[in-house]
Amino acid sequence: MSKQKIIRIPIMPFGMVNAHLVVGDAGCILVDAGVPGSEVKVEKTLKDHGLSFGDIKLIVVTHAHGDHAGAALAIREKSQAPIVAHINEVKHLNREEPMSYCTTGLFGKLFLKTPIPHVHYDAVIPDIVLNKHDKLDLNDYGVAGVVGHTPGHTEGSISVDLDSNDALVGDLVASGIFLGGLMRTHRAIRPPFEDDPHTTGLTLMKMVDSGVQRFHLGHGGPLPSAEVSRHARFLLNHQ
Repeated sequence: MSKQKIIRIPIMPFGMVNAHLVVGDAGCILVDAGVPGSEVKVEKTLKDHGLSFGDIKLIVVTHAHGDHAGAALAIREKSQAPIVAHINEVKHLNREEPMSYCTTGLFGKLFLKTPIPHVHYDAVIPDIVLNKHDKLDLNDYGVAGVVGHTPGHTEGSISVDLDSNDALVGDLVASGIFLGGLMRTHRAIRPPFEDDPHTTGLTLMKMVDSGVQRFHLGHGGPLPSAEVSRHARFLLNHQ
């Protein structure tokens, strides 16, 4: 398989909210689906790269917050691609139980008062459900890598680990000011919400130790492994 391409989809300006396409030889996968209505921006990015919804072979929902799962149902309907998520997110994705929001600081507390974290999206039932130690081989979807459980941000967070030593990690880590923002975009920070910072630190260190070199984020980024390692040590030493 030739080198794969990672395309960032700007759901909101300045890297504040990102989805990503991973394009391989035999198709592509979509990592996260943005807020409701983001299918329009996904379609534009596909067209800009000579692709269409039919080229999407899999939709990865890293966790059930509305800025990552909001357009999942609409994109599945347009692409006919299956959705993969973790079993611990299913009760949130199908709208049986609301998500928890453990704020990480003043910005998180202020952000929680805005409409974005509470955005309503259509209930969606994943087609592929991962358990704790499950790995989904992405070669079957045209991409060299795996999807696996990477807890910390939420109990059921999952990430894409590519053979290129890139990882797409949703909200395990963020960067910059104001969710990506205009300043310090290469500095790792905690996202506005984080269920378990110690578990997040362990997860990130495990990924660094496994050989991941670049981390692609839902908010800001990308970040090199050295910066993610610094952030992971901070989480482990200050909790």
